[in-house]
Amino acid sequence: MEYTLITDSTHARQALAELAPVYEAVFAEPPYNEGPQDVTDFLARYAWEHTIPGFRLVLAREDTTLAGFAYGRPLPATAVWWHGVLDTSLPPAFTREDGHRTFAVMELAVLTRHRGNHTGRHLHDLLLNGVTAERAALCVRPESRAATWYERLGYTPVALTQPTPDAPVYRSMIKTLRQIPGATSRKAAPSGTNQCEV
Repeated sequence: MEYTLITDSTHARQALAELAPVYEAVFAEPPYNEGPQDVTDFLARYAWEHTIPGFRLVLAREDTTLAGFAYGRPLPATAVWWHGVLDTSLPPAFTREDGHRTFAVMELAVLTRHRGNHTGRHLHDLLLNGVTAERAALCVRPESRAATWYERLGYTPVALTQPTPDAPVYRSMIKTLRQIPGATSRKAAPSGTNQCEV
């Protein structure tokens, strides 16, 4: 498997034609069961996300075929990532964003036939390698196999979230990337969560 990190918006935009069919195939599977409108929403979201400073995209290819991808970006100070919490109360010191504190893993997708050989792990690690943020954050469907997989990668569940009334419920998770003296930490929620609002 060959991995490529892309950090410039021009090459990230050019990659979208390859990302779309992988996204469509992966998230058509249970428990996501996404359809054409969800793919359209993904395309629209990616169209502005890839232009944000600090955006990172990692591609995994077998020969010339895209096997999977992961991308993310810093959360801006105006992010509403921590809105819609259902099962707990998160203190302002924890939810504060400044454009540098948190790197959000927005999507990670690997085609079925390429799973089981650490492709997802390599995508994830390469995505975060070199990131200077204090922590990484992501949202995942709690009933998915990915939820426990992210815990094995060192993520801690912090809350169940529902970005909008008609959205699924997600588990919001964080992973410490570097220790900040006096930083606010968060223990795992008692129970509890692909995409949070920004």
